[in-house]
Amino acid sequence: MSDTTVTKIDGAFSPKGEDGEKYLASGKTVSMRLWENEQPGDSKPEVRREYETVGYVISGRAELHVEGQMVLLVPGNSYVVPKGASHTYKILEPFTAVEATAPPAQVKGRDEG
Repeated sequence: MSDTTVTKIDGAFSPKGEDGEKYLASGKTVSMRLWENEQPGDSKPEVRREYETVGYVISGRAELHVEGQMVLLVPGNSYVVPKGASHTYKILEPFTAVEATAPPAQVKGRDEG
């Protein structure tokens, strides 16, 4: 039997999360989200999440602080935040990145503070 779970998501109608992220396509084991034009400011609160995140920077600059390490993110960089790692971001200039999370961040309250 063929798989009929193929879906297409129109980003113009994607739901937004409580932190401003736009939820894109989501499967059973991985999902995508877009952080679009995030503005500079104070660091976000440090969090630990029950999913792994991989991301790709489209534009802007940010500092990613993970478990005491700081990584400068610039366009063309990709990054990983391991599941359960304490982390925060500090946006340095308007920032856009796409991320994939496994398992999906928005399911079962995984993205809630």
